[in-house]
Amino acid sequence: MTSTMPTLTLRGPGDVALVDKPVPSPGPGEVLLAVEATTICGTDLRIISGEKTSGVRPGATLGHEVAGRIAAIGEGVAGSRGGADLVVGRQATVSIVVSCGCCRACLIGREHLCSGLELVGYGIDGGLAPYLLVPARAVARGNVIVSPAELPAARLALAEPLSCVLNGHHRHGGVNPGETVVVIGGGPIGLLHTQLALAGGAARVILCDRHEERRAVARGLGATGVAPEELADRVADLTGGWGADVVVVAIGRTELAETSLELAAPGGRVSWFAGFPKDSQSLLTPNTVHYQELTVSGGSNARRADVHDAVRLLAAGVIDETPIVTHTFGLSQWPEAIDAVRSHLGIKIAIDPRR
Repeated sequence: MTSTMPTLTLRGPGDVALVDKPVPSPGPGEVLLAVEATTICGTDLRIISGEKTSGVRPGATLGHEVAGRIAAIGEGVAGSRGGADLVVGRQATVSIVVSCGCCRACLIGREHLCSGLELVGYGIDGGLAPYLLVPARAVARGNVIVSPAELPAARLALAEPLSCVLNGHHRHGGVNPGETVVVIGGGPIGLLHTQLALAGGAARVILCDRHEERRAVARGLGATGVAPEELADRVADLTGGWGADVVVVAIGRTELAETSLELAAPGGRVSWFAGFPKDSQSLLTPNTVHYQELTVSGGSNARRADVHDAVRLLAAGVIDETPIVTHTFGLSQWPEAIDAVRSHLGIKIAIDPRR
């Protein structure tokens, strides 16, 4: 092991570069992960561009969708956390939510809404580096989660976004067998929602995206892929005019808030899953919610329990990563990787820091 390593570091708003940092050595209570893959999401783009600054620490290593392997364990780390053995060589990921455990949100089981929340890859050094040091306070909370089976690194890296999807899934009440689900947005998150809904027994999933190649991926998964201009008519045709039992908005466009209400069936559930632009507003028809008795929920981030569930689903093969993680770059190729995300090259972009 060399004494330094390259890290994709936020030096300031809109200022990101590869910076050499010392290779961490785990102290008491800490765990060191050797990173095997880190996938990139839209939030990373917002951090890199300087659009997102809240909760982000200048000097932090970026990357929060991480798959790795336990490389070293600090003194005093118990052999078992959350039912998974923390043993050198085991494949693992990290729950990025580092909560205080004692605020009101934590005490009612909503640790991801913790008032003192810290996030790996935002304020705590993340996985766009060869090694990630999980701090003792996170290890003690059970944030290192070991996979029960060996997985492709690109699949395990989806544990973080899948855990967020699972949180949103729980928030809107899940999918019952025979229901119709509409997913607006065919990016990685939309495709994860699609696979989860189909696994839950949905009779049909209608995925809407403006890109034909993403609609084609949805069709390959067993969904109906439609263009935005045909969405309302196709939902009406496929449901006999009834509407969708569940509507998931997986694109942060404010006009979709009203569209999602219009697509829902009486008594339907609507999930505003995507983050909308800061301070954005939307004109809604409240009587649609009132008279149709709709349930509208949000979903943001995830709990450790959601990450555990995500890892189990990935290990069981319920979620297929191959149509989602389409391109992998080396860490030195990070500008090309970011450009690929911005230009919608493929679906999901991964960085392998070992390259």
